[in-house]
Amino acid sequence: MLRVCSLFALLFSLAVPVAAAPITGAIRVIDGDTFEVSGVRIRLQAIDAPETDQHCVTEQGADWACGGWIARAIHDRFDGVQATCTPLEQDKYGRTVARCYVQGQDVGAWMVSEGMAFAYVKYGDDYVAQQKAAEIFDRGLHAVRLQSPAQHRATRAKGRIPPDGACKIKGNIAASGARIYHVPGQAFYERTGIREGQGERWFCSEAAAKSAGWRASRR
Repeated sequence: MLRVCSLFALLFSLAVPVAAAPITGAIRVIDGDTFEVSGVRIRLQAIDAPETDQHCVTEQGADWACGGWIARAIHDRFDGVQATCTPLEQDKYGRTVARCYVQGQDVGAWMVSEGMAFAYVKYGDDYVAQQKAAEIFDRGLHAVRLQSPAQHRATRAKGRIPPDGACKIKGNIAASGARIYHVPGQAFYERTGIREGQGERWFCSEAAAKSAGWRASRR
């Protein structure tokens, strides 16, 4: 009996999941790397596009809302277009991870080639070659400075990235209870995280921060 059970365990461990049927239908763009096709939420395989609220810095030093621009560009190109998506797995958020094709073209490959997304090598090296080519020619996001989308998500989760690009001043409460605000470029700005549940706040101007009882950081 033990041998029979061991055989079944071995066979089970060697089993290969059967590939799901392709998903076809019109694309509804959710964000730069997430679509909905025929009611199925799809995360594109092995790419990572900027978050919608993410900002970049151009070579001239100008702030650019690149995440929103990418999302709009992807929407304009693919929203409502017929696609065929090949499911690969399900991620921890319940989305179907898939490769999607429009008129035979791999959408993820096109996005990385045009510099509108990065190859997400943590989940596969599918588009590394396309990214290298985009880097050589400074296409799209490779012509600006920005955090990787993964780093941005991790930082934003700690309250370090302003949810509103127009309101970047951080109203921090020190351990002593002192209310101190930090503006971009100051020594402690990047490392300061805002805990709104503990009374800390974002401000749109120094005047608003001072009016609310915060003082400027001395560094």
